[in-house]
Amino acid sequence: MGQDARPNWDNPLQFILACVSYAVGLGNVWRFPYLCQMHGGGGFLIPYFIMLILEGIPLFYMELAIGQKMSLGSIGAWTAISPYLGGVGLASVVTSLYLCLYYNVINAWSFWYLFHSFQSVLPWSVCPMNSNRTGPIEECEIATPTQYFFYRETLNISPSIEEHGGVSTGQAMCLVLAWILTYLFIVRGVKSTGKVVYFTSIFPYVVLFIYLIRGITLHGAINGVKYMFTPNLEQLLNPTTWINAATQIFFSLGLGFGTLIAFASYNHYNNNFERQAIIVALINCGTSIFASIVTFAIYGFKATVNYENCLERTRLLLLNTFDLAEDSMSIDQVFDWIEKLNATYPLQFAEITNQLEHCNLESELDTAVEGTGLAFIVYSEAIKNMPLPQLWSVLYFFMLLLLGMGSMLGNVTAIITPLRDFKLVSHLSDELLNGLVCVFCMLLGLGFTTTSGNYWFTMFNDYGANFSLLFIVLIEVIAVSYIYGIKRFEKDIEDMIGHRPNWYWKIMWAGVSPVVLITLFIVYIVNYIRGGTPTYQAWNKELGKSVATDYPVFGQVFIGLLMMSSVSCVPLTALYVFCRKRKRGNQPKRRAVSTVST
Repeated sequence: MGQDARPNWDNPLQFILACVSYAVGLGNVWRFPYLCQMHGGGGFLIPYFIMLILEGIPLFYMELAIGQKMSLGSIGAWTAISPYLGGVGLASVVTSLYLCLYYNVINAWSFWYLFHSFQSVLPWSVCPMNSNRTGPIEECEIATPTQYFFYRETLNISPSIEEHGGVSTGQAMCLVLAWILTYLFIVRGVKSTGKVVYFTSIFPYVVLFIYLIRGITLHGAINGVKYMFTPNLEQLLNPTTWINAATQIFFSLGLGFGTLIAFASYNHYNNNFERQAIIVALINCGTSIFASIVTFAIYGFKATVNYENCLERTRLLLLNTFDLAEDSMSIDQVFDWIEKLNATYPLQFAEITNQLEHCNLESELDTAVEGTGLAFIVYSEAIKNMPLPQLWSVLYFFMLLLLGMGSMLGNVTAIITPLRDFKLVSHLSDELLNGLVCVFCMLLGLGFTTTSGNYWFTMFNDYGANFSLLFIVLIEVIAVSYIYGIKRFEKDIEDMIGHRPNWYWKIMWAGVSPVVLITLFIVYIVNYIRGGTPTYQAWNKELGKSVATDYPVFGQVFIGLLMMSSVSCVPLTALYVFCRKRKRGNQPKRRAVSTVST
């Protein structure tokens, strides 16, 4: 299979860092803390680590073994296992393509915020003036400056997915810049990537550590950290908690995209991938917890500031209504004064009841936000209240950019490596092939920079990978265990690392992991059906917030195509191989990979 001619990582550390850079991404920063917040704080760690043992590490190990053994990308590797399974690799490539189209848009947003951080006043900290210069823009006042900057200044978002507009020049330029950087990182294939990952995998930890030191010293940060580590064990009885833990492990490790197979294909044949699989999986999970501590410290600071601002507004209302002296009441005494004034002046107090806000620190901490809402709105709002906000803004969005670019290296590699294995493109230089893939993805990705682009971004993010990845990895583990055969797989592993996998790995591959995946797959389908018409969050400028809106018919059709287009590669490829063999007669297995360069 051309193993001698295939480029390799310079050393095992490069491979580990490439896997870490790919697996440790934006989901560790904006998804895992959200799930902790939703499912009992520290109690969520229990199902999280159980699912790591039952499905995360075994499936991670399996994909590395396949890539290293076959020394091929996903399509070639699965075709070599069985010609009928070539569609599994093709489905992985299609899914990675969908991910590449929209994932770099997040990096474009990071560039946008990074560039706007070099200002004396952060643009999302205050509302801009209206055209008459008589006051702030009304839409911004109704919402918040951070929301206005994201939805209006950054996205220039339309009211719905049905209302289209032109490309945002600023966003398009940032997207082009993101793709240029991606190309420079992968221009010479694994040789370029191997050098870049030293920076993209390590520097985010430096920033996270700096943020940890700063975060825990912020006013009220301890409230957030306590909230995270106070377990609500009742959530362990909630099936959704376990489903979300399994799903988070699954997607956080990047299973099913073909990236791990591609990365492992550049290993030396006798590389000890077993140890590396455990190391990378544990680093990934440790990073999620580390990032959560930082995030909850920021949560605590933001919640405390909002809570104290609420108390201050209530204090001023009471002072003005009852003509009290300015120094007669502190914010710590607000609740005592409310009881006292309500008892002393019931009629006068009743007149302001509707104006009183319900100030509650727990409610502020319970407000769960994930995804772009956390990364670009909640964090921005917290940063603007810090001393030297420009410094912390630059550090934060630079870290987001590196996390996103590190994942993009793996996403693009999952596309390029299988293509490189085919004779049709094997004569093309790395620079040309990589450039063509980047330009193709960039041109399609420009659609996400239109006024309705964020709604399409959400559609791809919600439906472009979840369903297909569950299906792909389920087929993978069944194929290895029952088509290729566990005993045969054991011998391959022994041939590479010198010993066979122990009973734990075999039990997971043959029994536990398939059961977990089948459960996840069924739950996903049931939830999708029971969920009714798919909805998205449309920006309503009159209300100053996003509101749930049903997808139009064309959106629902596109969602169906998006979900089935990659999954259908598996049966269609198998059908094509069957028809071809039936027409030409059975061919030897060695002919099954005749399209792969040798």
